[in-house]
Amino acid sequence: MRILIDMDGVISDYDQEFLQRWRSRHADKFYVPVEARTTFYVVDEYPEELKPLAAEIVLESGFFRDMVPVSGAKEALEEMRAMGFEVFICSSPLSTYQNCVLEKYEWVEEHLGAAWVRQLILTKDKTVIKGDFLIDDKPLITGAQDPPDWEHIVYDRPYNRGTNKRRITWNNWKDVLVLNK
Repeated sequence: MRILIDMDGVISDYDQEFLQRWRSRHADKFYVPVEARTTFYVVDEYPEELKPLAAEIVLESGFFRDMVPVSGAKEALEEMRAMGFEVFICSSPLSTYQNCVLEKYEWVEEHLGAAWVRQLILTKDKTVIKGDFLIDDKPLITGAQDPPDWEHIVYDRPYNRGTNKRRITWNNWKDVLVLNK
């Protein structure tokens, strides 16, 4: 079984990194707590006058490299491999990619190890990647191949709870992938 796993918000904590940077730079300004998020793109959560400040954080050097791992992610990935699953990290870099692409590789090597760098797929279109499952926090994945070969299982986040797809966390992944195939 081939499992594709998104990176930002699934194995690396995008929201924590964003909020830490936002609050350290803009402590006097409005912010959206993770639990209150309603849209996938964090910049879209902010009023027009604050969007440039939010975008600036996401694009700055170190943003993707400095994220902490999502609790339980590394252990789940290692256990999936030990169970014989073919596991790839499948991530979409930003279109303004200057920092993002390199930092995703650096993050994987630092937090998961050099062997996982060979398992990293960066693509703007996840639908063309072959797999059985894609675990991703984005509620709707579209692209050139419709339908894709994989089943989209939504990694549970506050902003994607309106979807009716199967849901997964690092606490219940075995129940979702192994017991309920």
